[in-house]
Amino acid sequence: MDRLWNFWIDRGGTFTDVIGKASDGEEVSRKLLSSSPAYEDAAVEAMRRVLGAEPGTPFPAARVEAIKMGTTVATNALLERRGAKTLFVATQGFADALVIGDQSRPDLFALNIVRPEPLYSGVIEARERLAADGAVVEALDCGDLASKLQAAVAEGYTAAAIAFLHADLNPDHEIAAGDLARAAGFEFVALSHEVSPLPRYIPRAETTVADAYLTPVLRAYVEKVAGAVAGAPLYFMTSAGGLVRAQAFRGRDAVVSGPAGGVVGVAETADAAHAQQALGFDMGGTSTDVCRYAGRLERRDTATIAGVKLRSPMLDVETVAAGGGSILFFDGLRARVGPHSAGADPGPAAYGRGGPATVTDANLILGRLDPRFFPAIFGPTADAPLDVEAARARLSDLADAMGASSVEAAAEGFVAIAVEQTAQAVRRISTERGFDPRGHALVAFGGAAGQVGCQVAEALGVDQVLCPRYGSVLSAWGIGQARVTALKQAGLDAALDDDGLTHAAALLESVEAEARQALADQGADDGGLTRTLRLRYDGADAELPTALGPLPDVKAAFETAHRRLFGFVEPDRTIVIVSVEAEATALPPLHGEGGRSETSD
Repeated sequence: MDRLWNFWIDRGGTFTDVIGKASDGEEVSRKLLSSSPAYEDAAVEAMRRVLGAEPGTPFPAARVEAIKMGTTVATNALLERRGAKTLFVATQGFADALVIGDQSRPDLFALNIVRPEPLYSGVIEARERLAADGAVVEALDCGDLASKLQAAVAEGYTAAAIAFLHADLNPDHEIAAGDLARAAGFEFVALSHEVSPLPRYIPRAETTVADAYLTPVLRAYVEKVAGAVAGAPLYFMTSAGGLVRAQAFRGRDAVVSGPAGGVVGVAETADAAHAQQALGFDMGGTSTDVCRYAGRLERRDTATIAGVKLRSPMLDVETVAAGGGSILFFDGLRARVGPHSAGADPGPAAYGRGGPATVTDANLILGRLDPRFFPAIFGPTADAPLDVEAARARLSDLADAMGASSVEAAAEGFVAIAVEQTAQAVRRISTERGFDPRGHALVAFGGAAGQVGCQVAEALGVDQVLCPRYGSVLSAWGIGQARVTALKQAGLDAALDDDGLTHAAALLESVEAEARQALADQGADDGGLTRTLRLRYDGADAELPTALGPLPDVKAAFETAHRRLFGFVEPDRTIVIVSVEAEATALPPLHGEGGRSETSD
């Protein structure tokens, strides 16, 4: 009988990392360029090679127990603005709400304000209105909205983002509008009370637009992979650090899908090394992702990705454009690293495809990379070794422009810049949040981290560097350790007192039921459950997560976190329970049955 295989995959911007684990314990790993003329999809190609499937033969799905995958498809769609043609449907009078936004200025003293282009291509208003308590002030005019939606479909719109005022309290109008949109012919419809069921209209609407814009692109990729693997069980990593079945994967959940696997890998590595606090340093081909772990996965609810604001639970990851493929250049005054990347094609100069000089080329010139230990997958036909002379030629041009004493001196300077950019990113998730990096271990992973890990540690004052066994493919390994999850939220807005906690506990019961049902819908067994409150001072914006518990414990935990982050507490100021959250977790089922996969532990 053939062995069954589990595959753990991180599809990055430059490389796709794949780990295969057989039922007899054998483990193999593959690293392929994410884009290559030699194959259509790197993840599928790597699995076929591990399984020994000949080109042109069907994918051997019967030999696959589960495929767990993280992907940058949604992030790339945001960066390149190539999502679905999206229509924003708003309450009458709020068509320009997202253009106005919260009036925050990304650069306070800039005289020329450049607004990011909205993701939606058009907007229509619906005649409807709800009061602040969810009561109906004006009923939805279905006839007027239906005609507007039909006209939009005729103009080529394929996705609709429907966000009405106070729909988080009363979703009836949004549900009716969603039915009208689907009847009009929209291929995908996102409703704000489902996408982001929390108070505050602007973040709820922004997230709904992003979900409508990204999900069709993401689903096209998911369906492509699902078809290529012939029905093998397929799971995707969410930004929150859990797995969902392919059909449940949505755009709002995918913006840090791959890096989330790295955070899980950092947590497992730190626990194995008995490090109470750890800083994750993931230097890949396109960028560097950093995170912090101290006994639990740290999440945030809001983020700005490629100029787009999202409110969705995601692991707390900071990213800087300083990966191995970051392009080196001299602007006439100073040496620069990034933010642009050479990607997988043409890639760094050493890839032999006419690419520019990159951090990888600098490390190659400095002897930190040995071409003998790299596979022959480079060059125009993807069968050549690294080209050291091409890297030296590109660095030589830069050295001459800079007036550097040698090519090696120029390379050292560029690497030093990349190290400092990385160290600054680490300080943002440690020093700026009240944590001294010197009390942490540095977990260095990703294809390029080993080349500069000690330099980054020295810049931070860290004296312990952990190099995991699967260092260059740790994000893929972390995805393999993740569990199937279902995370649900609900807004509350009640004072933190005995009555408020009673209301929170009652609301959590319904939220927990939703989370357990979502887990069951994915075919997973009912597992553990985590309950969380999000708190803030009355009149403040900063929300901090706190575990549900007795009132004194909840208040003390909030004040401890607030003092660490902001340096003060206000004992007499009212604390507000903003929302509640329940996360159900379970192991993925076995291939073809409802049991559990041993390889997920």
